[in-house]
Amino acid sequence: MIEVALLHEEGWPEADWELLAQRAVEAAVAHSPYAHFAHDQALYEVAVKLTSDEEVHGLNRAYRDRDKPTNVLSFPMVQDDLLQATANTDDGEVLLGDIVLAEGVCAAEAAEKGISVVDHATHLMVHGTFHLLGYDHMDDNEAEAMEALEIAALASLGLSDPYGDRQTGD
Repeated sequence: MIEVALLHEEGWPEADWELLAQRAVEAAVAHSPYAHFAHDQALYEVAVKLTSDEEVHGLNRAYRDRDKPTNVLSFPMVQDDLLQATANTDDGEVLLGDIVLAEGVCAAEAAEKGISVVDHATHLMVHGTFHLLGYDHMDDNEAEAMEALEIAALASLGLSDPYGDRQTGD
């Protein structure tokens, strides 16, 4: 089973963010090799925080040595093989990690793309979930594989391909 805890600060547009976060995380997991998490006995937990650019800037500086805000940060909690981690849990709970989104950066990117903040934030939650599941985009092959999974997950939510307007990975 997958559980998403949402922390929502002021500044974000009105939306059912709890439902959107739950659906985004579930869609990403469903389009990964870990789709069985949705039906496992274990409880897989993800925390999603919608916060300010200032907070994300501080986190980005502290954890990634980048002195600027970014749209989304992911903090995986399971460093080993996820399947091994679930086999070794004694309380039936696995904390996959945290996803943190910056309101101003997200809103500016959505406006630039001509899409709603809700749709862009949903994409970023899907993207962040794939990072929690061990995916990355450090080279072209990794980026293409991760983007393909994101596109499929977003399509299952009725959202269009966010990478259709560019040639390479992010």
